[in-house]
Amino acid sequence: MLTYLLIIFIIALALAPLAHFMPSKRQRAVARLREYAAVHGLFVEFRHAPSRAAAPATVRDVLYYGKRLPTSRSDTIQTAAWSRDSQGWRSVGVRLPVPPPLEALSVEVLAASVDQFSCGVYWRETEGEEAVEQIRQVLERWSELLTRS
Repeated sequence: MLTYLLIIFIIALALAPLAHFMPSKRQRAVARLREYAAVHGLFVEFRHAPSRAAAPATVRDVLYYGKRLPTSRSDTIQTAAWSRDSQGWRSVGVRLPVPPPLEALSVEVLAASVDQFSCGVYWRETEGEEAVEQIRQVLERWSELLTRS
């Protein structure tokens, strides 16, 4: 009997370091969010938020969920950014009106931006797949507005 306990102890001791390679609940949840975004046409990148006031946390906590814009457009899109605080959306840099689709966004995002290649939002992935779906819908409407004009 003592031999069996010794064998079980040695096996447990050998397997213990492997537990560090198992993803945590948070890591699994974030992976699901990013997979959902990718499957539904968005891309995810680590980016600096457009203003320091919008992102007081570390850079690694802020992710950009973006929608790529078609490259076959003949018109150019003006680069712009907006940050969001308790009082609403504010443009960063050049004063531009807030795109209408962003006004409908109830997800807790820090900022939004648009350039020649994409439009997207900056957030900390604090909510679930429903939030990613809402972000996807807002970015779809925004990209349609940008490509129509």
